[in-house]
Amino acid sequence: MYQNVIFDLDGTLLNTIDDLADAANWVCENHGWPTHTVEEYKQYVGSGMAVLAQRFVPPDWCTPVGLAQVLEEFMPYYDAHKADKTAPYPGMPELLEELKEAGVKIAVLSNKAHALVPSILENYFPGVFTYAQGAVEGMPTKPDPTMLRKLMGDMGAEKENTLFVGDSNIDVRTARNGSLTCCGVLWGFRGREELERERADFLVEDTGELKKLILGHE
Repeated sequence: MYQNVIFDLDGTLLNTIDDLADAANWVCENHGWPTHTVEEYKQYVGSGMAVLAQRFVPPDWCTPVGLAQVLEEFMPYYDAHKADKTAPYPGMPELLEELKEAGVKIAVLSNKAHALVPSILENYFPGVFTYAQGAVEGMPTKPDPTMLRKLMGDMGAEKENTLFVGDSNIDVRTARNGSLTCCGVLWGFRGREELERERADFLVEDTGELKKLILGHE
């Protein structure tokens, strides 16, 4: 049994990709730029909003000034529409409640802007998460372990009894950089091939398998 579990957010707890894609494409349409497919956005997300912007704008806008303007447009629109299509993955709300009832400390570590994270969690998982860390200015994002270590300090978590759960190469590398065991989920944005290539310690196909891994029983 793991006493602490740290979850990635997008692609792990919540399917957020349609709202992210819609917000980014809204910016593109306003500028007359080509838009991108949802499948393309699954590869663009995961490294924070600034990197997402770099990936959906034309190359000549990839300057500090250009990206700052794009984010000024993107962030308010996404904040206003972040719950239009987003939903928890099947079985996730029930799993989180069961883990809490079993005494497992659960937390979220995301490269999404920290200002957005608490409201998103409270909207979809009210009263569930005490600990959450998103991207803040001046602190390196995943896969750098700085945010992870801060979060674990807040939780009082030791690496020997903590599991990191995510859906991407960024998550596996974050766990490795923090000396944590990593479980890759196969319902997220990236899939089995990427997680196997990154050598995730475990792979699960549904929340039932994840519950068994965490608690050590059905």
